[in-house]
Amino acid sequence: MLELAFDVWRGSFHLQVECRLASPWTVIFGPSGAGKTTLLRLLAGLDRTQNGALAAGRVLFDGEMLTDAARGIWRAPGRRRIALMTQNPALFPHLTAAQNVAYGLWGRLRNLDRANRAARVKEMLELADAADLAARRPRDLSGGQAQRIALARALATSPKLLLLDEPFSALDGAASDALLERLQAWLRAKNVQAVLATHDVSDALATGAEVLLLHEGRLAAQGPATTVLSSERDRLLARLRPG
Repeated sequence: MLELAFDVWRGSFHLQVECRLASPWTVIFGPSGAGKTTLLRLLAGLDRTQNGALAAGRVLFDGEMLTDAARGIWRAPGRRRIALMTQNPALFPHLTAAQNVAYGLWGRLRNLDRANRAARVKEMLELADAADLAARRPRDLSGGQAQRIALARALATSPKLLLLDEPFSALDGAASDALLERLQAWLRAKNVQAVLATHDVSDALATGAEVLLLHEGRLAAQGPATTVLSSERDRLLARLRPG
């Protein structure tokens, strides 16, 4: 269960959102500039300050208070058991794909021995359908391949909450759908809650998600994708109809 409340200014942009997310899979939907990335960064604990003070807001996850500006509570990102996969894979250029995946283990799962670290890296690369990329460096990866490695790195840390910001934008539709299906099955098995931000209506409809509809920093609607995005679905179907 994820509960959040934010009333935050970022320059001239005002994000004002309060809601409770009980679904294991939630999609934040909205156009560019709606506040999707800002909301994810606040959840991850990456945007801590506003004019030198704790950003106004509250985040409660599984009964644990992660952020409460009114009480001065703020847990560092590394202690939140939260993984954020950003739009930019941000892989270390001097490391191989496997080494990039292993990097996150040093912080959160540093007690794993070498054999278990190698097994975890292998498992995550296979989940992301990227096992054949293990020895490659980022300069030798396509955009879609780099996103697969970034996903494997995020999952390797065994998060309890996974935040995804346009994670598969460089993959074609079929590859993205297949990876989402595989990812959802793994998250269900591991009891990991996930929140995905996207402006692609098919991501929400294909995954049967609960949807937060953002518009100019405000929560415009919340509910099942088939209900909240019914007009978007109709528009998409109209575009797919022949002549």
